[in-house]
Amino acid sequence: MRTFFPSESCKETQLNAFYPQAWLQVERGKLSKLSLQSSSSSIESLIKVPEPPILPYFKPVDYVQVLAQIHEELESCPAHERSNLYLLQFQVFRGLGEVKLMRRSLRSAWQKASIVHEKLIFGAWLKYEKQGEEIITDLLATCEKCAQEYGPVDIATQFPVDNGVDAGNPYDTCAADGNPLSKHVTFSINDEDIVCDRQKISGLSAPFHAMLNGCFTESNREVIDLSENNLSPSGMRAIREFSNTGNLGEVSPDLLLEILIFANKFCCEILKDACDRKLASLASTREDAVELMDYALEESCHILAASCLQTFLNDLPDCLSDHRVVEIFMHANRQQRSIMVGHASFSLYCLLSEVFINLDPRSDNTACFLERLVEFAETDRQRLFACHQLGCVRLLRKEYDEAKRLFEAAFNAGHIYSVVGLARLSHINGNKQWSYDKLTSVISTGVPLGWMYQERALYCDANKKLADLEKATGLDPTLTYPYMYRAASLMRKQDVHAALAEINRILGFKLALECLELRFCFYLALEDYEAAICDIQAILTLSPDYRMFEGKAAASQLRTLVREHVNNWTTADCWIQLYDRWSSVDDIGSLSVIYQMLESDAAKGVLYFRQSLLLLRLNCPEAAMRSLQLARQHASSEHERLVYEGWILYDTGHCEEGLQKAEESIKIKRSFEAFFLKAYALADSSQDPSCSSTVISLLEDALKCPSDRLRKGQALNNLGSVYVDCGKLDLAADCYINALKIRHTRAHQGLARVHYLRNDKAAAYEEMTKLIEKARNNASAYEKRSEYGDRDLTKADLDMVTQLDPLRVYPYRYRAAVLMDSHKVDEAIAELSRAIAFKADLHLLHLRAAFHEHTNDVLGALRDCRAALSVDPNHQEMLELHSRVNSHEP
Repeated sequence: MRTFFPSESCKETQLNAFYPQAWLQVERGKLSKLSLQSSSSSIESLIKVPEPPILPYFKPVDYVQVLAQIHEELESCPAHERSNLYLLQFQVFRGLGEVKLMRRSLRSAWQKASIVHEKLIFGAWLKYEKQGEEIITDLLATCEKCAQEYGPVDIATQFPVDNGVDAGNPYDTCAADGNPLSKHVTFSINDEDIVCDRQKISGLSAPFHAMLNGCFTESNREVIDLSENNLSPSGMRAIREFSNTGNLGEVSPDLLLEILIFANKFCCEILKDACDRKLASLASTREDAVELMDYALEESCHILAASCLQTFLNDLPDCLSDHRVVEIFMHANRQQRSIMVGHASFSLYCLLSEVFINLDPRSDNTACFLERLVEFAETDRQRLFACHQLGCVRLLRKEYDEAKRLFEAAFNAGHIYSVVGLARLSHINGNKQWSYDKLTSVISTGVPLGWMYQERALYCDANKKLADLEKATGLDPTLTYPYMYRAASLMRKQDVHAALAEINRILGFKLALECLELRFCFYLALEDYEAAICDIQAILTLSPDYRMFEGKAAASQLRTLVREHVNNWTTADCWIQLYDRWSSVDDIGSLSVIYQMLESDAAKGVLYFRQSLLLLRLNCPEAAMRSLQLARQHASSEHERLVYEGWILYDTGHCEEGLQKAEESIKIKRSFEAFFLKAYALADSSQDPSCSSTVISLLEDALKCPSDRLRKGQALNNLGSVYVDCGKLDLAADCYINALKIRHTRAHQGLARVHYLRNDKAAAYEEMTKLIEKARNNASAYEKRSEYGDRDLTKADLDMVTQLDPLRVYPYRYRAAVLMDSHKVDEAIAELSRAIAFKADLHLLHLRAAFHEHTNDVLGALRDCRAALSVDPNHQEMLELHSRVNSHEP
């Protein structure tokens, strides 16, 4: 889901939030002076921190237990229940913010679909989630490979051919009264006669058989008038052709609809099935699908309805701006939904509701579709999630009584996170104490989580608030609000150094836009415009359309104003700044410099490519892909474009195709980037150890080609790594030393590895210390240095890693293993549980499962095994442990 729900302030202060006119003269493009001493009220507005949003997600208190339950149910459930279970798994991962795992769950739901409707829904959902990535399909086509997933489904082949019902003996030659029957029968329609084979027509359905061969008067007639049945002579001739050949031939759409209605009226199931299939092939545009869906629902045409549904879903989100499509989905009754979507109503409306929320969470359509989602929930878990989501929308729409009812329903059904909505509503109604007491009750009656303390902090005085926020950060360091509140509080006290240190804590491991925005405001207050423009340019790199101050000012406009107060850099200045910041591993600073360079006449393809590398390093894969696509768009030559296409394919898991693009580029022109890409892709795709010599040769070829020192340093670093893997330590050391000479700071890590392999741990430790001293982002350097120190130094380094980047899991595993070696089982498990509470990591779950197995806690081990296999179903060691533990289950 792309839209976060903004918070509701009990005093409505959010609606009147600060607009930066006090310090920005927008019409003049000037920035007025602002000082801490003279404009404290402006500062107060400038550094305002909004309440944390209420997330419209399924957030179980013990997500591990829920994942384990889902996995257990998947092992034994009927096939038709699997997709819904994977949808629930998707919702759990979405609540955890695990985008890759979310998509994998959707893919599993698509793969395990038991009916065509589920295939259509989850295929469309995957396509919707990958908006902007259509280029990948096009690039695969240029490699003569088709994207394997989410393409159009041949609807007709998904439904069995209807052979109709037994219409009686088609070779009857006598009527019911014993009189011989005529071989032919003539149907008169509007004074036009159509002669048909009596038995062929009677074979179309039981009613026709009874009419032509039974006791009805028509059975003794040679001419039957069908003028009152809304059938044209052309329609009857087409039916005669079908009765003879079993094929409708070339029939116009209007005539097909006419025949369909007639076939339905006279129960001609085989004829109806043929019309259904032919019409389904015509529902290729939204206009056609809108018209044909009405007929499909009226005449119970399942194939046509599914085809129209596919057309609508393939057109998401645009089709939901068409009121006719919305009306079809909104007002379909139970029977019509059965025709249109089978038993997949909840899945369909879950997708449609999400699209509407992303379009406008406050709209009437969003509320209406979520109401239907609640209505179609089949299980308690589906119902509580749907109630919570609708409660969030009702709160946004200020429909407080209804929001309260929904949050209470979700909370009472077991969705404890819905207490956040209840607390906000109580606060809005002036009962702040109830909110505090309710959160206290939740904290005391279960396993406390970070969000519980964060929420309770909103309802207590300053001292208690800070204590609760510290507790929240300790339990879940990924929550941004506590850092922002503490930083803003320190800034108000004019403790500038501490305020910046606090906001930098989270920006060191989580590049949150709201945190960058707050730091930007700090720098403005300090009149440090160079630092301010660095942050706002990083913001615009991540989100070009970002709006600041609760959406009231475009970030691009603010950047224009701030630029009036910084010196303009020449192209040479920019390159010097980029080298300095890249060398000091200042990724945010490097992003800012590249953003500024893109405004010049420099080659933009190269710059966008560098931007993508930084964004990947900062764990921003969507922004990185956008930059790669821009690099391709601005490539100055065909061979350069092929390189960027190769990286796009490689980064999306198509390694062989990426390698193919590199080879095509080299055929046109030998370039550094083409050789580098080929070496990188080959090293990753080949399992043959002998390919190392090829990789070495490719990197050497790359180094012979023109490039700047930034990229050559990376190539030397990679070459050194390959030499180390081949045991050629002297050559590796030369590569790392040469890389350091051109200021590729990360080469210290490779050189440290060489020292270690030469049995000189002290030199390795010292080498990593140099990297730590130079790098601004150095959590990984501390983690690597921990391998080269004694036990106390290792512990100190890993504690520092957790302080700098609590999302890195190795320190938790190391500390837990040390505790386990010391027979401190409970402490070891607690250390792992501390991280598992906010990060669904396979390795953490694996180790905790092993600890549980060691202590004969079979149920605990089985739970962690199942949750881990939800994260990675194909992890071999996890599968073996699960099998072993499962065999001991009582």
